[in-house]
Amino acid sequence: MTMIDLAHHLSREADVDVRWKYVWEFFEEYRWEPADRQQQLFREEPPVIGDERWDVLLAAIAEHLAAGHDLSPPEWTRSRVLSTPWFPSSLRTKRMEALVWAPAAFRKHGVYLSAQDLKAA
Repeated sequence: MTMIDLAHHLSREADVDVRWKYVWEFFEEYRWEPADRQQQLFREEPPVIGDERWDVLLAAIAEHLAAGHDLSPPEWTRSRVLSTPWFPSSLRTKRMEALVWAPAAFRKHGVYLSAQDLKAA
């Protein structure tokens, strides 16, 4: 699944829990790709899905994955930044964990997910 495929899935789904399942599925498929093909999954700009938070989440994921390959972020990620931070979890403890442990790419874009949440994906 590419980032473009993920955006298409997210744009057709209103249920937040199902959206997160698509995100976790993207990470799972990414992990199974050979390292030399992984960056092809996030380099091209996905279409906007109509919810700024989720559009920015895609940029944060792409930048985070690029950093894992020691690459500069894809150009398309630069314009996708939230003006108000988004904490996807409503649990206070998860929010505090995300403040401390959110990867740099996610903090830069204003999305607060902890690194532990990403590893569990």
